[in-house]
Amino acid sequence: MTWHDLPYRGSFDLTASTRFLEGFAPAARPDAAATAGELRLAFPAAPSWCPVGVLVAQPEPDGPVRARVFADAEDTSDKSDVDAVLEQVRRILSLDVDGSDFAAVGARDPVAGELQRRYPGLRPVTFHSPYEAACWTIISHRIRMTQAAGIKQQLAVRFGTPVDVAGVCLPTFPAPSALPERVPLMSELKSDRLHAVAQAALAGRLDPAALRALAPDEAIKRLRELPGIGPFSAQLILLRGAGHPDVFPTAESRLHDEMTHAYGLTDPSEADLVHIADKWQPYRTWMSLLLRTRREEETAEIATGRRTQRARAS
Repeated sequence: MTWHDLPYRGSFDLTASTRFLEGFAPAARPDAAATAGELRLAFPAAPSWCPVGVLVAQPEPDGPVRARVFADAEDTSDKSDVDAVLEQVRRILSLDVDGSDFAAVGARDPVAGELQRRYPGLRPVTFHSPYEAACWTIISHRIRMTQAAGIKQQLAVRFGTPVDVAGVCLPTFPAPSALPERVPLMSELKSDRLHAVAQAALAGRLDPAALRALAPDEAIKRLRELPGIGPFSAQLILLRGAGHPDVFPTAESRLHDEMTHAYGLTDPSEADLVHIADKWQPYRTWMSLLLRTRREEETAEIATGRRTQRARAS
């Protein structure tokens, strides 16, 4: 099985990414990591939606990143298929974004700098596709995130395709055409909305490159045309599905509360928070992730299902 290079620029630590996946419910993949410096992924590869597995390896932080693709020979006989999978993995790990200037954000913003030192090499890890991110927003609506993660995993086991990834069998989330007519564990409304998302994916409306090529406001407007997709969900799909690196999530109240805590603010307006986030350009998504990562690490509010009100930083 051939190893392929995954080029990137800037700092990157695969082990930090695997720790993030193990501890953050919305992207929880309990079987994602078995060994430091390795990550196993399994997903339907867009746009063919053929099931694939990928073993990603980086023995040392900031060192070379390589990947091996696992799938039926008929699914990867064309080199362009393998190249498409590798590019999808680069997007999942945010390796497709030039991170060379990320350190400069911390140099001009002490809060950002402290977070970068606390989480060196951590980049956003996205859902495998905007389709899967959109499905997550439907599944998780009005239930605890940990409960939603369990349901998402059950759907993968029951309706996805298992892939052997270097000796570990992993299920893929169901491809758009693999969703059953009536999705179990879901209300009829949620089942219908999942099928609407699947049809949008098959029609190419959730293509990550196309979404990222649009102005963020336009991309969010188009995503909100999907049934059940509001402002929060649309931003999640764009940031955590398509991997847009530079959008401030105006609908994410937990992030806003964490910013209020980190910057010692008193009842800030949305405009105040946007002004702070503008200093993070062109990595507003990345800095938002670091703030949310620290919040969950220190409060475990998602894991416990208990919302935490953070005191202002002194």
